[in-house]
Amino acid sequence: MYAALIFLHSLFRWLVVISLAYAIFRACRGYISARPFTRTDNAVRHWTATIAHVQLMIGMTLYTQSPVVQYYWKHAGAGSEMRFYGLIHIFIMLTAIALLTVGSALAKRKPTDRERFRTMFTWFLLAFILIFIAIPWPFSPLSHRPYFR
Repeated sequence: MYAALIFLHSLFRWLVVISLAYAIFRACRGYISARPFTRTDNAVRHWTATIAHVQLMIGMTLYTQSPVVQYYWKHAGAGSEMRFYGLIHIFIMLTAIALLTVGSALAKRKPTDRERFRTMFTWFLLAFILIFIAIPWPFSPLSHRPYFR
């Protein structure tokens, strides 16, 4: 089960990054061009948040099954990579998903299209920056993992 969770979490990482980048692009373009907030824009907002929430559920399940995390909690203060997965990664990702969720909810409720785009752009961009920092990329100074596992 652990290997399957790792694979799904790795795969969904790309879906989150791509959908979030696309949503940010649409929001920026919509705000700059002052175009109407269409059903497609709303669907992109909704599905981006949904994909991120699915990733969160996979990640939370993986967190409870991970031998790295279990080792970290049994040996508090263990190496920096253990600390990254046991504490830093989950804290930053939970914060990012909270920002994404709030931004999605606020954008949905804004009275004007321009405000919807601006809200979506701002909150999604903040979430994207945090997510990008917390992903264990091969080039990350916090933890090194391959692009696919």
